[in-house]
Amino acid sequence: MSASATLDEELAGLDQLEAHHEQHPRWHVRVWAATWPKLLAIAIVLTIWQFAYWREWKPTYVLPSPSAVWGVFWNDIRTVELWEAIANTMRRAVVGFTLALAIGGAVGLAMSRSRILRSALGSLVTGAQTMPSIAWFPFAILLFGLTDQSITFVVVLGAAPSIANGIIGGIDTVPPLFRRLGTSMGAGTVSLYRDFVVPAAMPSVVAGLKQGWAFSWRSLMAGELLVLIPGIPTLGGRLDFAREFSRADSMIATMIVILIVGILVDTLVFGRIERRVLARRGLSPH
Repeated sequence: MSASATLDEELAGLDQLEAHHEQHPRWHVRVWAATWPKLLAIAIVLTIWQFAYWREWKPTYVLPSPSAVWGVFWNDIRTVELWEAIANTMRRAVVGFTLALAIGGAVGLAMSRSRILRSALGSLVTGAQTMPSIAWFPFAILLFGLTDQSITFVVVLGAAPSIANGIIGGIDTVPPLFRRLGTSMGAGTVSLYRDFVVPAAMPSVVAGLKQGWAFSWRSLMAGELLVLIPGIPTLGGRLDFAREFSRADSMIATMIVILIVGILVDTLVFGRIERRVLARRGLSPH
């Protein structure tokens, strides 16, 4: 083999290696690319907050400094009480969202199959989605009293319509070719939806799930502020306790915990599902 041929092979290998690194950047590059915008946003919020504190826009018992809130936050996360509150709140969130997923999924599939059912319930489902969750609580308390069931009832009503509409919208956008393909391959009604229609509608379905989680999380926080059950620590209960005793630093620290939990669930659960669904279709989330 000539020296020129060997050189050409080495250059080709270097080109392939560079192309591989361009397509698959190192993990720390990906982490930094995903992290720095979030860090910048946090820095901007903290700067505005600190400036408002320095300017004495509000009294310190109303608007404490970021350092004071950080001190309370750091002390809270090292206590058992906070983690018990997070566990109880997440238990309610999982139970409520699971029921909402079952009910919203069944309603969405049924309405996508029946024009009569969609005509009868379409406006009702959309109206339930736009109705503020807190408006359901007087009725829920009347039905179930000051119990977990009243909170779960409102969480389900807050999330199920979004899930149902996500399924309906996703199935409506499935190209007719998928249905004809499934029918030509001998798929029945159940297998047609299971193997062809629902997988094709998954991007819109996942979007509906994410929106349903957002509604259920908001409904749950409102419920825990209104329905306080003695002996069961919750994040909403900690908010109400801090408000009652005018502890703004503790209240803001708890709000930060609620924000972090909501972001983590959205990113680690629904964000991962969304990335997988898009990757299977040759798409990438922006």
